[in-house]
Amino acid sequence: MDITSPEYAAELDWQDELAGFRDRFVVDDPGLIYVDGNSLGRMPKVAFEKLSEAAQAEWAGGLVRGWNEWIHVPTRLGAKIARIIGAQEDEVIVCDSTSVNLFKLMMAALDHQKGRSEIITDDLNFPSDLYVMQGCARLREPAARITVVPSKDQIHADVEAIADAIGSQTALTSITHVAFKSGYMHDMKWLTSLAHASGALALWDLSHSVGAVPLNLKEANADLAVGCTYKYLNGGPGAPAFIYVRRDLQEKLLSPIWGWFGERKPFDFRLQYEPARGLNRFFAGTPPILSMVAIETGVDLILEAGMDRLRKKSLAQTEYLIQLYDSLLAPLGVALKTPRDGSVRGSHVSFGHPDGLRIDRVLIEQMNVIPDFRAPDNIRFGATSLYTTFGELREGVLRMAKVIQDKTYEQFGIEELAVT
Repeated sequence: MDITSPEYAAELDWQDELAGFRDRFVVDDPGLIYVDGNSLGRMPKVAFEKLSEAAQAEWAGGLVRGWNEWIHVPTRLGAKIARIIGAQEDEVIVCDSTSVNLFKLMMAALDHQKGRSEIITDDLNFPSDLYVMQGCARLREPAARITVVPSKDQIHADVEAIADAIGSQTALTSITHVAFKSGYMHDMKWLTSLAHASGALALWDLSHSVGAVPLNLKEANADLAVGCTYKYLNGGPGAPAFIYVRRDLQEKLLSPIWGWFGERKPFDFRLQYEPARGLNRFFAGTPPILSMVAIETGVDLILEAGMDRLRKKSLAQTEYLIQLYDSLLAPLGVALKTPRDGSVRGSHVSFGHPDGLRIDRVLIEQMNVIPDFRAPDNIRFGATSLYTTFGELREGVLRMAKVIQDKTYEQFGIEELAVT
């Protein structure tokens, strides 16, 4: 059967054992092809109910009395996320943003690694991770050195070069597990072991991994990790992030942000700070409870579906996208910017075109398709296994091919948008 036919996609959707989960998300426009769940997940329907309950019964009705329950939400939610990432329940909390959590962990690691002054990363890393890294390095005295290992093709990481870069002065490796542009997935266990062999700590950004690919931080012996909750965990725009610190490191590391909720007895209101025991010392300010209520609805759906089933579908969908690329986009001069090897591929596929931004704009503004664009030329299609259908992927690629064939993108200028 022709893989580009509607019958082929329909058969794949009929065989999908996770198909029922789509009905548990808000889909206001059935004609919209939404392939940007790797940036912002759809809203779970139950989030309306839970948010309304929290606002009306707990906030409006309970008022400040609610804090005796709310105080436990960040750790309860962290324990659920721990099950998704292969960690122990007391190794994960939800708090702050990904960038703030990166700052806390990087500074804590550098303080702990006395006599070492280098951070190793790669150029597939998310830029804001490097921004935080640069700020942390500047705060050291003398300034820490950052080594950015380049990729040879901007798709795959040069893992041999990363391995060679790690040495006796390396305090920390800080790498994004699944690269945000290409979707390349690092071997976490192997790179962590290399860091440990040289006496370095390993910090992982799981923002494009959590809820998309199976993770086992315990098996990898990972030291530190952060991740966002608004992509594959479907926690809502601006939802707070999570932080992971391996249990045996929690009493050895100290957060650089000495905040109220990170104090050992915050409601004693002492004037001298004393860090909380364990992971709680990495709390800072008051947790955003309503946002965490929304996050929990998405996390519960992930746990119900199971990461093995989600990964199985993700691999099938990204492979299908690549097959559609070969048939429909490659003949039009589009480049594949994602690994073909599923074992090192996350859950999105990037297509490269010199006019990628203009093509992306036509798709969104005229063709009712929402992917996203990452400079210089990447158009990303995310496969979110809880709600993306094979039929949507087919239709999205077909519409992209039509835009390129008809050159309708030429009507758009090349001015930069505030958000892409």
